[in-house]
Amino acid sequence: MDFDGGNKRVYNRLGGSTGGGDSRNQKVCFQWQAGKCNRYPCPFLHSELPTSNGNGAPSKRPYADNNSGFSGNRRGGGSSFNTWGPGRGGGRGRGGGRGAVGSGGRGVVNVEKVCTYWIQGTCSYGDRCKFLHSWSLGDGFSLLTQLEGHKKVVSGIAMPSGSDKLYTGSTDETVRAWDCQSGQCIAVINLGGEVGCMISEGPWLFVGIPNFVKAWNTQNSTEISLDGPVGQVYALVVINDMLFAGTQDGAILLWRFNVAANCFEPAASLKGHTRGVVSLVVGANRLYSGSMDNTIRVWNIETLQCLQTLTEHTSVVMSVLCWDQFLISCSLDKTVKVWFATETGNLEVTYTHPEEHGILTLCGMHDSHGKPILMCSCNDNTVRLYDLPSFAERGKIFNKQEVRAIQTGPGSIFFTGDGTGQVRVWNWIPEPAANSTQ
Repeated sequence: MDFDGGNKRVYNRLGGSTGGGDSRNQKVCFQWQAGKCNRYPCPFLHSELPTSNGNGAPSKRPYADNNSGFSGNRRGGGSSFNTWGPGRGGGRGRGGGRGAVGSGGRGVVNVEKVCTYWIQGTCSYGDRCKFLHSWSLGDGFSLLTQLEGHKKVVSGIAMPSGSDKLYTGSTDETVRAWDCQSGQCIAVINLGGEVGCMISEGPWLFVGIPNFVKAWNTQNSTEISLDGPVGQVYALVVINDMLFAGTQDGAILLWRFNVAANCFEPAASLKGHTRGVVSLVVGANRLYSGSMDNTIRVWNIETLQCLQTLTEHTSVVMSVLCWDQFLISCSLDKTVKVWFATETGNLEVTYTHPEEHGILTLCGMHDSHGKPILMCSCNDNTVRLYDLPSFAERGKIFNKQEVRAIQTGPGSIFFTGDGTGQVRVWNWIPEPAANSTQ
């Protein structure tokens, strides 16, 4: 589980560097135009190449903006919000096709289902099996290792800055620490309550449990217990010296860090949501909160006032994410919505991406070529991976149960944690070589 091959660790939440000038990305696949491309992923475009962005300037591929990033950059103009979603011709299509041509004589493989006998190690068909013998579909990433130990749902994954340990939290009421070199569990912390969420900021590790937030400084072993929450703490986020916690009763509690006293002091309680707050993210001096009341609230971080309530989702808003000047949200209503600020400053939906199942959590990072990727965990036990802003499919991860936690790591590493208690470590890899002409 040596994440960086022995090199110096770089704790870069965006993962990878920008770049990627492959001319193939500017060519339209003629086999796709003929309706018979079966490569997944295909190195060529599965949409007509646009000629301009509507302002007379040349259009750029989705990943060409070197300034784009997750977790909230600027919130002002620049990008055209008409570029979201598949281009003319429908992009790569939903699900990448129901079948894929396998190698070694396997013929047509059902890409929607993992072989249950293969999972148990008893499949007798081998390469002739019509179901997948893999936990993932797509060539841009690979599984590095699996971490076993938790007995219930993995609800949080964190890697504090400067630490050589990975921390995972679970509804089995424990936090586990894993050595990043050996992949071994080196500590189990019993908390006496289900872990609802977990984040890290600098050397600090924050864990939400019923009625408390636990804070540990992984460098000097300082431990702090913050009371005040009513019920389970579902979401945590840190900005500057402020810690926000979303709670079961609909409140968002705020603590400020007192450097002199080396402690967190209660500062405010943001009221407005009528049910539990399950997701928080900060971007452009705004706090965005997703709730079980089906709404997203936008808060001014300086005044702590609610600026806008977004009501377009029809079920629980499970996760919110900032990317560039956009807010991205997902819900159990089976949609991902992309929000953009109008001239008045209010957010409006500029694109809605439908899924066949409810969506549980979102995570964003860059692949090994610097292309922005959105990862969507669905309640059919899969994680779908999409290019931004086109939502062209990049791959799929299969799991025994729902994935409730996705977290980026150093470089091109990312982690997933599912309902069985299993944590998987993944790595973005360079796309396989292919001929530059067809």
